[in-house]
Amino acid sequence: MSYAQNSIVLESTTSYATLWSDTDWKKTYKYVDKQRFRIFRAESEGDSRKVRDLQRMLVRSPAALKVAIKRVTQTNKGKRTPGVDGYLALSDFERGKLFVKIMNRNVNKHKPKPVYRTQIPKSNGKTRSLGIPTIIDRVYQELLRLVLEPQWEVRFEPISYGFRPARRVHDAMERVFFNIHNRKFKYVFEGDFKACFDTLSHKFIIEQLNGFPYINLVEKFLKAGYMENGEFFSTNQGTPQGGLLSPLLANIALHGLEKCLNISYHEYHSNKGYTTFITRGKYRVVRYADDFLIFARNKEDIEAIPNILKEYLDDRSLILSEDKTCFTTIFKGFNFLGFNAKIGKDDKCIIKPSKDSIKKAKAKIKDIFEYSKGQNVEYLMDRLNPVIDGIAEFWKPMVSSKAFSSIDNYIWKKTWKFLKHLHPNKSSGWIVNKYFPKREKNDEHQDKWILTDPNTGKQLNKMSWTNIERHTMIKHNYSPLDKSKSDYFYKRSISTTNHFR
Repeated sequence: MSYAQNSIVLESTTSYATLWSDTDWKKTYKYVDKQRFRIFRAESEGDSRKVRDLQRMLVRSPAALKVAIKRVTQTNKGKRTPGVDGYLALSDFERGKLFVKIMNRNVNKHKPKPVYRTQIPKSNGKTRSLGIPTIIDRVYQELLRLVLEPQWEVRFEPISYGFRPARRVHDAMERVFFNIHNRKFKYVFEGDFKACFDTLSHKFIIEQLNGFPYINLVEKFLKAGYMENGEFFSTNQGTPQGGLLSPLLANIALHGLEKCLNISYHEYHSNKGYTTFITRGKYRVVRYADDFLIFARNKEDIEAIPNILKEYLDDRSLILSEDKTCFTTIFKGFNFLGFNAKIGKDDKCIIKPSKDSIKKAKAKIKDIFEYSKGQNVEYLMDRLNPVIDGIAEFWKPMVSSKAFSSIDNYIWKKTWKFLKHLHPNKSSGWIVNKYFPKREKNDEHQDKWILTDPNTGKQLNKMSWTNIERHTMIKHNYSPLDKSKSDYFYKRSISTTNHFR
């Protein structure tokens, strides 16, 4: 099948499943990646006409459509969650049928349906609105994301880490460390945009997309409205959380924080062969989606931040959250993205899991023990081990040894209580002999108190088995969509694979 063709007509519906199952995915992804690289390069060179042509070509290609459908109906966790129309595509037949249906349509004439809005409880007792688009709308949004992302990866600021390819929380925290470890930027402005996703200006977002070939479709998605409790509500502001395009649109809207703070960079080429980027300006900033930190050398500069941000906020129809925005110092410490950063008494920068993060981890573990009551230890371990490993992997780039010990001790207490409940008529000695066997000399872990299933030999993992390993921050504004940086990201992927092995 040629990737250049713009329409497909299938006479026999029995071919839908075959059309999908016979896809050469290696070739398909290769084509999509190549076009995204080309969009990035054209934008880097300032060739806006070529960017638009490439964006049109990719959106209309069968390859991009298949990649979009696969993500929406096979890869994403929400693949089994329908929108307002109740439609799902969970079989190859349905996916092939959906592919043909969309290929024979004009993208610009698509009319999005309202999203299905539901309320998700938050840890502070409040709720967060989640908007769920229909499957077809999700596919169109993914197509738009595929062509918009490489264009904006060229423009995005180096200090932006949320919802971007090859960037994550640990990169943001390493940037925090870089900004404060030498104790020069002592003052901190902890910022949070109030109801950011619900209040962002549609007008401002559309202005930023000037020249994009599918700008009208983006506006249709923004104005599509939502259904809640069977009632329709229009949307004149905000980007619904839950849509595949929303995080990118939010990043586009929030772009410009460095410009607002007059931050610039000087590229320095060392005679030793490496390149680094020197930050210039009186402020330093780190942003992860709608959470951000601003650092300054003195109190006067940090107290001036609200006035400096006024125009930035007004343009985007944003206000700062009063209960989450405050001034502090690096010596008092501050929380960011689930971690606490502070300069300790020995003048060392310590970044560790925050108290709230540890509390949430224990609450999640407690729920698993509650749900596992009446089940055997294998059932418990099958549910608990992935959670233990996941939390440990997320915490291990930071100073987390004490947090690991705290969680291990908590799990030990809950485990003993679980076993006593499982065998109410057995003695403590009987339980120890059954579930905590003596370790062999060649066992990887020599700790006696390792919960072991007597039938399968499975063991309950401990966080303290995880080694602390420093994360290497992604370099400046590097992007995996920049073909010239392929070697850098290949080496980084090998390092990350070893890091999390």
